[in-house]
Amino acid sequence: MNIANILVRTARSFSDYPALAYGNDIVANYDEFATKSAALATALKTTYGLQTGDRVALIMKNHPDYWISLFAVWHAGMVAVPVNAKLHITEFQYILENSESRLCFATPELADQLKTLAHAPKIISIADEEYQNALKEIPSPMVDRDPNDLAWLFYTSGTTGKPKGAMISHRNLLCAITSYFSDVTPINPGDAVIHSAPQTHGSGLYGLPLIAKAGIQVTPLSGGFDPAETFELIARYPNSCFFFAPTMIHRLITSEALKTADTSNLKLIVYGGGPMYEADIRSALDALGPKFCQIYGQGEAPMTITALSQWELSENTDHPRRSERLASVGLERTDVEVRIVDDNGQELANGEVGEIIVRGDVVMLGYWKNPEATKETIQDGWLYTGDMGTRDEDGFITLKDRSKDVIISGGTNIYPREVEEVLLTHPAVDEVSVVGRHHSEWGEEVIAFIVGEPSITHEDLDAYCVEHMARFKRPKEYIFKKELPKNNYGKVLKTELRKEL
Repeated sequence: MNIANILVRTARSFSDYPALAYGNDIVANYDEFATKSAALATALKTTYGLQTGDRVALIMKNHPDYWISLFAVWHAGMVAVPVNAKLHITEFQYILENSESRLCFATPELADQLKTLAHAPKIISIADEEYQNALKEIPSPMVDRDPNDLAWLFYTSGTTGKPKGAMISHRNLLCAITSYFSDVTPINPGDAVIHSAPQTHGSGLYGLPLIAKAGIQVTPLSGGFDPAETFELIARYPNSCFFFAPTMIHRLITSEALKTADTSNLKLIVYGGGPMYEADIRSALDALGPKFCQIYGQGEAPMTITALSQWELSENTDHPRRSERLASVGLERTDVEVRIVDDNGQELANGEVGEIIVRGDVVMLGYWKNPEATKETIQDGWLYTGDMGTRDEDGFITLKDRSKDVIISGGTNIYPREVEEVLLTHPAVDEVSVVGRHHSEWGEEVIAFIVGEPSITHEDLDAYCVEHMARFKRPKEYIFKKELPKNNYGKVLKTELRKEL
């Protein structure tokens, strides 16, 4: 079994269908896509002497050739190491060395940086003649792999130390693809996925179901997210799908470009990778209609733990607990088991807060060269996510916070997300992040960082919180900022906020 077979199979049945697009232009059909990947696989084995199981890094800004390179690595029986192009050069070096990558494909501006690194592997720019010549090799047969062989090394964002390489197998990836069809949306030939978010992360993972069903991978010319460009591409490509972080949805629906945009081609925006608050999803549904599905997952269980379906978000609107469901991450996916457990791993009753754990064929093999972290994270086949949550009587799971983000004040747990949910309903608040600050008497106290209208005051927010939440949960201080610090995937960096305190 080789995950590259999804491309081989699609190219056989839909050879002349558009596969790769750059802006408004189709740059390869499926026959061309598959042929170039198989030719590049030949070069990896013959020209560069790589062996089955060797790691190949992809340090690339969003580009159509990312897909050719990725599938070439898999076709040749090797392991892909996709790396976020926005990382620092020192992070590139760490990942290249830790993964023991023997070769690295890169976009031109990044290739120049990477070639300055000490002990760098072979760096190939996709703009160089060397790469273009490799695409002209005689295509080689796909190398067969065991379902549990390593296919993808996904490095975590490293907010609590050095990034760890989550080992994702061919079986893991196939499971994630089929779960997309079961719990997110069906795909038809000619549907498009527009990669405004990094292809090396969630957007790229959600490109795989489109390849399995002859969809189009569309890379914006900007290589990233621009609301006006996004609306132009939606108008160009029927049945457009996206993976967005919640912050991107906020930017999209507050953009001036929305006022004149034609969104009739929009099929679905899948969102995840950070908290989506009830007030925000209600605004998004009002702005764009029934075009949303939420997923919750981790790199260790790629994008596949729970889903809040398009039907639940858009059609089951009369349910008496709609408000609670909009604030949840939905139901466990078809292919996994999910539990909420206490510190001893014992399952908790509905409504009790505990750690979310998950079991299924999508769960990673472990962490690369890190048996201690693997043993801590995977116990008896269950992945301990580090996320705190509850399950209601209908099975809907609501995230509270990462276990490390829970604020303990006077012996009582306060979940930042609960406070954030309330503050975001204030009309003058655009963004909020709540963290704990050390307090000599109470242990910790609640602090809220606020992005909003200049006229808003501490007194305004305090009065609002007193009206809408228990007094012990309300922030003791409000710190007003122009913007919140975020990582390359749009997640708010609470670690940075704590440093400010």
